[in-house]
Amino acid sequence: MLLEFKDRGIGVGLRPPHYPRFLNGKPNSVSWVEVITENFLPWSNETRIRPEQTLMKIRQNVPVALHGVSLSLGSVDPLSVTYLARLKQLAQTVEPIWISDHLCWTGTGDKNLHDLLPLPYTEEAISVLVRNISEVQKALGRRILVENVSSYAEFEHSEMKEWEFINEVVRRSDCGILLDVNNVFVSAFNHGFDPLEYLNAIPKDRVGQIHLAGHSNNGTHLVDTHDAPVSEPVWDLYRWVTENFPLVSTMIERDGKIPEWETLEAELLRAARIRSESNESHSTKRIAAVL
Repeated sequence: MLLEFKDRGIGVGLRPPHYPRFLNGKPNSVSWVEVITENFLPWSNETRIRPEQTLMKIRQNVPVALHGVSLSLGSVDPLSVTYLARLKQLAQTVEPIWISDHLCWTGTGDKNLHDLLPLPYTEEAISVLVRNISEVQKALGRRILVENVSSYAEFEHSEMKEWEFINEVVRRSDCGILLDVNNVFVSAFNHGFDPLEYLNAIPKDRVGQIHLAGHSNNGTHLVDTHDAPVSEPVWDLYRWVTENFPLVSTMIERDGKIPEWETLEAELLRAARIRSESNESHSTKRIAAVL
């Protein structure tokens, strides 16, 4: 595992309904939080003093990771100099444990489509991503994590499998992976591949964080909606990951139909139990190997 992405245990995607839980301390069920970068960046001439003050109060009580949705790393357009400068400024203020964004594009020119749009798995797309990720890492002075996105259509021009594509991107750009287990499951269902083939191919030493989330089942396809509990098949995949990967910082995202804290916390505690059981299993195997 890359040293800057050491295991920090269980975290949560922190959303406004649960801010009060973290302003005067932190629940025992979590060790860190992840926030959406764009919620704390100034846009145009707008200032974000109040949100930033809230974040800094939370930062006093718990480590914070920044998770962006607008870097548009897969776009052939140049990166937004303004966005990158604001991101760097926010990072200098918050001192996040790490920064992440997605392997996708989100718009063109000055138009943000507010969606995580898929890429063809081609050498050309790899070159674009490597160029942009390298530029971001140079500007920020640190490695970033890049997340696999869920997809609902495939490109005829793709030249390789998604996991082969991701491996080449992270190898050439020297970044880390934010492995979204739910997105793997959603894409596997939608495109008919084995999620374990995907996970087996991911370079384990590059995975610095794991996302868990819920999705919607529309019968013929799944949609990554983040508005439901983690599904049982995704829990099964997560258990497989904990049994086959080194322990990795794990968090749950919930962006819609956000439940009371106690309901979300029950899922966090389940993730912690799975990690603990797998860690005990690893320890037992190591002892047996020595004996």
